[in-house]
Amino acid sequence: MTTGNNIETEYLELSSKNGWPLLYQQIRTESAKFGNSFSEAIKPQNKVLNRYRDVSPFDHTRIVLQKGSSDYINANLVKVEKANRQYILTQGPLPHTISHFWLMVWEQNTKAVLMLNKLVEKKQEKCSQYWPKKVGPEYKMIFDDVGLSLEYLEHQDHSYYMKRVLKLVDVESGNSKEVLQFHYTTWPDFGVPNSPVAFLEFLYKVRAEGALQPDVGPAVVHCSAGIGRSGTFCLVDSCLVLIEKYGLNSVDVKEVLLEMRRYRMGLIQTPEQLKFSYQAIIEGIKHLSQPNTSDKENSNSDVVVVNDNDLYESSSEEDEPPPLPPPRLDSLNRVYDDFPVDRPLPTIPNSTSLTDFAYEENDKVNNQSPPLRPLPTVTPGDEGESSEADEVEEEEEDEDEEETNSLTEEKTENNCVTGNISPEAELRHRQRAERKETLAAKVREMKRRQQANEQWTRLKRSLFKPFVIVGIVSALGGGLLAYFYYKS
Repeated sequence: MTTGNNIETEYLELSSKNGWPLLYQQIRTESAKFGNSFSEAIKPQNKVLNRYRDVSPFDHTRIVLQKGSSDYINANLVKVEKANRQYILTQGPLPHTISHFWLMVWEQNTKAVLMLNKLVEKKQEKCSQYWPKKVGPEYKMIFDDVGLSLEYLEHQDHSYYMKRVLKLVDVESGNSKEVLQFHYTTWPDFGVPNSPVAFLEFLYKVRAEGALQPDVGPAVVHCSAGIGRSGTFCLVDSCLVLIEKYGLNSVDVKEVLLEMRRYRMGLIQTPEQLKFSYQAIIEGIKHLSQPNTSDKENSNSDVVVVNDNDLYESSSEEDEPPPLPPPRLDSLNRVYDDFPVDRPLPTIPNSTSLTDFAYEENDKVNNQSPPLRPLPTVTPGDEGESSEADEVEEEEEDEDEEETNSLTEEKTENNCVTGNISPEAELRHRQRAERKETLAAKVREMKRRQQANEQWTRLKRSLFKPFVIVGIVSALGGGLLAYFYYKS
């Protein structure tokens, strides 16, 4: 038998050789030899009560309902005698088996339900919501076929799991009981939790509530099929109990799992889940070996998981989410070393492309859109090259812009002093106006000459066309005469 203090050695050896698939296959092969029957599960009236057709409860350990139209539910009582542990492992309820689920909880005197899956995973429903959608008596669920009602009393959000308090009532007798639900929300289907530490903290919280004690009914543990994640939880808990009771030299993980598989088929579905079970047990052994930490039910150190990589420890009695980031204004106004609090944000530089949209001050005041410059005229055959007139126009526009800016600056300066324009400014303005008129005259003359050239070109083309036609006709006529001459 593998001793407890060799669990870590066994784990390292299996990991170094990638022996987890082989060990998992050995467990499957040996458990297949048990030959346990499941005749009730495959009866026609019960097939519709199974979520998966290849996951059936063994006949000798199945939970038998005492009330209602059927005594069948896909659930088994799993016992680990040496650890004095009992668990009810079941599938995630279907819409038409929710009442059967709560009848089982009532009849078995269960104190806590452990839910290890989400309702929807990979866009597929893995479990129907079997508790009220909201807190309050107005959202109470009534199960007439089994004579029960269910009310949602309160909940606590612990970041990676939820704790809910539900009230289950027998309508006929009026008797009621509170049922706890621990919902682990970050355990993926066919996968493992993010951290053995977080998983152990969840386990210790369940233990601290007394949900696994022998003086109450067995805890109901479920995922989607009730074998993979559920089996992992029960295996780790049982092995740690055995180590606590009998010491480090008492546990053979493989044998414990095989014993559990005698009660429900297929417990632990993947080699990765088996490997994680070893990791969690080894981590639990380390905690047990630390002074004053053997009783984890009374531990005040909680792990809050917010993503796949980070763990945040707190010393509060209940898990709390990590603090929110500071408000945006606070982070901008905070003093950092040599930077003053009122340091302004850097000035955004002006884009040179914006100069094409310059406009007058009056337009700014009147909120008018700036006038766009006209595109330059390009004649056919001269694409990409500007004409002389266009260059003069651009020069004129540059002069106008420079004049306007200069005059605006002078106006601003003089108005600030006297409120009037100075004679020197007026003289410069008249000179610029004269230059502007001279340039305009040049532009008009150049355009006139350009138009005359274009007219002359069109005239030459119109005169040249008749001569071309006559030449072509003459050539054709001469050719025909020569042809008939030689033909005769």
